[in-house]
Amino acid sequence: MEDALVALLPEAYPQFQGGSLTLIPFGEGLIHQTYLVRQGGKQWILQGFNETVFTYPQRIEHNLALLSDRVRLRPLPFTLPLPLSNVQGKGLSLLQGKKYRLFEFVEGKTLQGISSLPQAKLAAQAYGTFASWAQELPVEAFQETIPNFHRLDLRFARLQEVASTSSKLSKEVEGLLHLYLEQAPLVTWYTDQLPILPQRVTHNDTKINNLIFSSDLNRVEAVVDLDTLMGGYLLYDLGDLVRTVACSLPETSTQWQDVRAIPEVVQTLILGYWEGLSGAISPQETASLPYAGEVMTLIMGLRFLTDYLEGNVYYRVTYEDQNLHRAKNQMALLQSLQSQREHFQHTIQKLTPGVR
Repeated sequence: MEDALVALLPEAYPQFQGGSLTLIPFGEGLIHQTYLVRQGGKQWILQGFNETVFTYPQRIEHNLALLSDRVRLRPLPFTLPLPLSNVQGKGLSLLQGKKYRLFEFVEGKTLQGISSLPQAKLAAQAYGTFASWAQELPVEAFQETIPNFHRLDLRFARLQEVASTSSKLSKEVEGLLHLYLEQAPLVTWYTDQLPILPQRVTHNDTKINNLIFSSDLNRVEAVVDLDTLMGGYLLYDLGDLVRTVACSLPETSTQWQDVRAIPEVVQTLILGYWEGLSGAISPQETASLPYAGEVMTLIMGLRFLTDYLEGNVYYRVTYEDQNLHRAKNQMALLQSLQSQREHFQHTIQKLTPGVR
């Protein structure tokens, strides 16, 4: 398959006219299939577009075109890699019956986790800087690339619906399901925020591996994976960063008794994000930030458990119970975050006296 794909690339992209190509699997993403393309001393990223997850590719192209216009007018201190045009002037190429996109390769390092607090702060500052920069983008012009992607209330309702039709659940699954359904108060808090929080253009997938750091890890070179760019809330972006960076173990770990939120990392992320925003935040948004990690962790746990009950149809798994185990992992993290909520509220209050 890869050999056949290599043979088709020169027909699709003018960059590859002449010279042999090599294609190497790249990255650890759960959604898109990604390759590193090499020709001579040059490198690119080729990404197989997942239309099962992103069913509206034209919306992504629309949003990225708006982003491109903004970048030309006001560059960021880091790169936002956008799809390169093929011979037809389009960002998506149909190869072997599947859509692909080509990106410039950004030199640097991608992290799966942090080894120091300064790395956490740099990551948060970068996403905060992006949010501040994006505040002037017309949020109403951006289209939903995944409808209701981070709607916690709808994810909660979906789990309730799927669970009601599931039979013969094991005691392990029933116990975990009960813990998730007990999160109704957080869902209520979330729905109460929707009328008062300003909607912005947000990244919506702010994992640390969606950043490319310099080789010395002293700065962020690029913010990548922009397919989920659309209207959202600041708590989404800070929350997913907290979920993926401030946890003691990765979401694939089955050592649930050791899964916890690391308070000094959460504090560093809050501070870095705040600094990156440079004051571009409302009082209502400020008050929502201590809940950010909880909201995004609950969303992911709900999604993992729902996918497990539906037969593992969304996330790639390497064994049958992996989504169940991911959901247990996220519940352990959520419980840890909730036990420290007042501590994080105090962190915010020190940054913004008078905000409650």
